Amino acid sequence: MARLHVHVLPKSARDEVAGWRGGELQVRVTAAPEGGRANAAVCRVVADALGVAKSAVSVVRGQTARHKTLEVSGLGTSEITDAFGTPDAPLS
Repeated sequence: MARLHVHVLPKSARDEVAGWRGGELQVRVTAAPEGGRANAAVCRVVADALGVAKSAVSVVRGQTARHKTLEVSGLGTSEITDAFGTPDAPLS
């Protein structure tokens, strides 16, 4: 299980992983931050990029903030760096 720090940009033009911003992965989603829709979209975008099920990615910290911590079940930090590259700060 790996933890991933993300910076979310809701109401963007497209859903995408935009790369590292310091020690956080920048994720853009089209969903508005209302009713948990942006959180669900972030989990879906990250799961698709990692090739895992949506249920394997969950928000464990920052449910109402732009800076979130995600937990990815079934993967380690090496798989995350393989998918997204090396962050500027170490992953926890």
